[in-house]
Amino acid sequence: MNPVEFQKWLAQVDDLTTYQRQRALDALSDPDPKRANHEIIEERIADERRCPRCSAPGATLNGMADGLQRYRCKPCDRTFNALTGTSMARLRKKEKWLEYSESLKEGETIAKAAERCNVDPTTAFRWRHRFLKAFVEDKSTKLSGIAEADETFFLESFKGQRKLPRPARKRGGKASKPGLSVEQIPVLIARDRNGETFDVVLKGIDAKNLGDALKPIIGKDTLLCTDGSKAFKAMAKEAGIPHQALNIKAGVRVKEKIFHIQNVNAYDSRLKGWMRRFNGVATRYLDSYLGWRRFFECHKDEVHNPKSWLIEAIGPVPK
Repeated sequence: MNPVEFQKWLAQVDDLTTYQRQRALDALSDPDPKRANHEIIEERIADERRCPRCSAPGATLNGMADGLQRYRCKPCDRTFNALTGTSMARLRKKEKWLEYSESLKEGETIAKAAERCNVDPTTAFRWRHRFLKAFVEDKSTKLSGIAEADETFFLESFKGQRKLPRPARKRGGKASKPGLSVEQIPVLIARDRNGETFDVVLKGIDAKNLGDALKPIIGKDTLLCTDGSKAFKAMAKEAGIPHQALNIKAGVRVKEKIFHIQNVNAYDSRLKGWMRRFNGVATRYLDSYLGWRRFFECHKDEVHNPKSWLIEAIGPVPK
C-alpha cells in the first residue's frame, strides 16, 4: 500500500463500529506468523532488489514461490529470492523462524528449542547452525584506544560424532589432567573500552598465531593490555604495537588505574558461565557459539527483539 492509499484507509477508521475496531486491533496485534516471517525476510531485498550473484540492482518481479517474491536480474538473467545466497536458503517451515529466534534469544538447548517450535530435534539442530552461520562473521574488525586481550580454553569435544579418537566423556566432562594440555582448545578474546569485541579459535598460543589474529584489528595507535605472557610480549614487539603487560602472578592487576584486563576477563567469565548450559560444545561448532554469545554482548539494544535475531541470521543485504 502506498502512502496516499494508507492515509485514505486511515481516515476511515473513525467510521468503524466498536466491533469492527476490535477486529482490526486483533488483526494488527496478532498477525499471521507465516506472513510476519515472510515480511521480515522480504525486507532484506527492499527497493534496491540487488542480485546476490552479480550485485546489480533493479531486478524485476518474477512471480512467487513458497510464499516469497522471486526476482529476475537483467544483467545476468538469473532468478533469486530474498534468501538466495544465504545460509537460510531452502529451509522449510518459515512460519516458525521467528519463534525459533525467540529460542536463540533465550539461549535454549536443542531439546527446549524443538519443544518450543514443535519440530523434531534434528530440525532444531540443523536450524541452529544455519541461523548461527551469519553470527560467526559479525565481529569487530578494528579495536581502538585501550584494548585488552586474553586467552581462555575449552575442552576439545567430538560431540555428535560416531567415531571418537578417545573414550567418550559424559555431559561435558573434565580434562584427564589439570592445566594446559592438548585436550584444551585456546580461544583469544580481545575487547576495547568501547565494547568492540573480537574472538577467534587459535591453533596455538604463540607469537605467530597471536599476531595473525591481532595484527589486522589493532592499529599502532591502539595500546594493548595483556597478562605477562611471553607470547603476547613477543607478538607486540614484532608488530610494533604499544603494549602494557601485567604481572598477574605477582598480584599486579591494575597499573596507573587504567591499565588492566578486567574487562576481557569479565567477558570470559560470562562466556564460560553461559556455555555451561550446553554440557560441552563440539569444537567444530565453537565459532558459532562464540558468535551467538557475542551478539548478546554487542547488540544489547536489539537482543530482546526476536526480529533482530532473524534479521542477523539472514545476513546483510547484498552489496
